[in-house]
Amino acid sequence: MAAVIMEAVLAAALVVAVGTLLFFGLTSFTPLGKRWAQRRNRAASELGAALTCPIHGALTEETSVRLPSGVRACAECSRKAV
Repeated sequence: MAAVIMEAVLAAALVVAVGTLLFFGLTSFTPLGKRWAQRRNRAASELGAALTCPIHGALTEETSVRLPSGVRACAECSRKAV
């Protein structure tokens, strides 16, 4: 019985290892991986740009306010605008 359980565990580990190597290969050596990395970098860059007030400087997500138009604004600037 123990041999059957051990064989099932090893087969599952083999499937996971092959899947991990395949994913690593796709993300490291193909244009698809480069596209995914560029998309992640672009999203991080856009979030960083959205969290910067030209007057008050860098903000955190907690201190920024989303206006009805969907644009993020500094809490100080949004109070002045209203």
